[in-house]
Amino acid sequence: MNFYTQRFNLYLLVLLAGLMAFTGCKTGKSGKHLATFRMHMENRAQVPGTGKTVSVLRSMPVLVTINDDPFLTERNVVAARVLNTIAGCAIEVKFDETGTWILEQYTSANTGRHFAIFSQWGESAEDARWLAAPLISHRISNGVFSFTPDASPEEVKKIVDGLNEVAKQIAKGK
Repeated sequence: MNFYTQRFNLYLLVLLAGLMAFTGCKTGKSGKHLATFRMHMENRAQVPGTGKTVSVLRSMPVLVTINDDPFLTERNVVAARVLNTIAGCAIEVKFDETGTWILEQYTSANTGRHFAIFSQWGESAEDARWLAAPLISHRISNGVFSFTPDASPEEVKKIVDGLNEVAKQIAKGK
């Protein structure tokens, strides 16, 4: 029996090209916008190499020294929503079980310190910044955290929509 490997590979290549043309080719882009969410703890230790200083708020910048590594990220977010308050738009974030435990630990052990919250909701440099540095005033045990970001209502909507899209993708992956 004669077996022509060159012809077989050619047929396979033609079949694969036809299949790609028929089904279309997506390069990993879902068409939905994603957002990041990083919560960092204020670092008062002033030990070199353990933190960095960031500027939060654009109109009246506040410098906060934070730990380099975030303790909560978008991977811990279950849902986010926009809250309309007297001060403007606020973001409410609900965390998963692990995020709830971590948030409770950090808020009970660090009363009087600040969180620094960073988000990126687009691909340009203008779509990423430090949004807020709220003061921890009490223990948060229900896994729901609300804050007023330094962002326009349109940006707040993009952040919330992006976080909800990330939460959906993570839920699908589990």
